[in-house]
Amino acid sequence: MTPDELEVLFTAGEIARRTAELGKRISSDYRKKKSILAVVLMNGGMFFAADLIRSISVPVQLDAISVSSYRGRRSSGELDFRSSMKLDVRDRHILLIDEVFDTGHTLGELRSLMMEQGAVSVRAAVAVVKDIPRPEEIPLPEYVGFHAPDRYLVGYGMDCDEDGRQIPFIGAL
Repeated sequence: MTPDELEVLFTAGEIARRTAELGKRISSDYRKKKSILAVVLMNGGMFFAADLIRSISVPVQLDAISVSSYRGRRSSGELDFRSSMKLDVRDRHILLIDEVFDTGHTLGELRSLMMEQGAVSVRAAVAVVKDIPRPEEIPLPEYVGFHAPDRYLVGYGMDCDEDGRQIPFIGAL
């Protein structure tokens, strides 16, 4: 996959500016908390997470989890846990960080699981929300970089069969 195969939706500059804005907002929202435990959803969330965390001014601890609901280019609706976290979520303020919010199933399940494990709060930050119909009980992430049409997105951590994650902009096939 090459960048030439994609329609650019959000440039690297737009992403950098919006991510910095989100970091300031998160810092303001969490300014009275002892710290945040940022949990990155791997692999796609790592690009957004690295940029976002650097723009947060309150203390942040970092962990990661590998979980997916995709098989190829389609969501299966079932979570596949490929790795677990090292840190305990109990009595912590959790910030889930992912690259794209599609059906909302993955983040919704993780929110519920972490609250059951004793987290004080669980919020989510995503680079992109796809504008698709969702049931009302699926809340949107609290921190959203961009809204995009329901197209297959690649770049800035998003992939097409594991290719294209390193592309610095967000594009659509």
